[in-house]
Amino acid sequence: MASSIPEMLRAECKCEDMAKCVLGLKELDISTYKVLLEKGPLTAERLGELLQRERSTAYRSLQNLISAGLVYRETRSIAVGGYFYEYVAIEPSQVKEMIRRTIGQWYKKMNQLIDNFDKEII
Repeated sequence: MASSIPEMLRAECKCEDMAKCVLGLKELDISTYKVLLEKGPLTAERLGELLQRERSTAYRSLQNLISAGLVYRETRSIAVGGYFYEYVAIEPSQVKEMIRRTIGQWYKKMNQLIDNFDKEII
């Protein structure tokens, strides 16, 4: 992935590259999100199976996605007592708006820095 804005402008970026950059995600996080979208709510164990990863690896990816706001968990009751968690991906349209908001905030911050550039560079 490109390491500077000029490199990014020259490179052929995909939506996934942009999402990883803007939301601070890893490749596995994108794969996890896609599986949840395709399969619907899943446990960390089942997700690990589908991703062909350990449950703990799937769980770490889920935690990254929860922190980013792309996934939430729901508590499910077991008839004989107890509970388990299922993880649910938010809709892509919501992710799109989240990315737009984040880029808008970044753009505003960068413009403020540019406005102060001549004062701070000295």
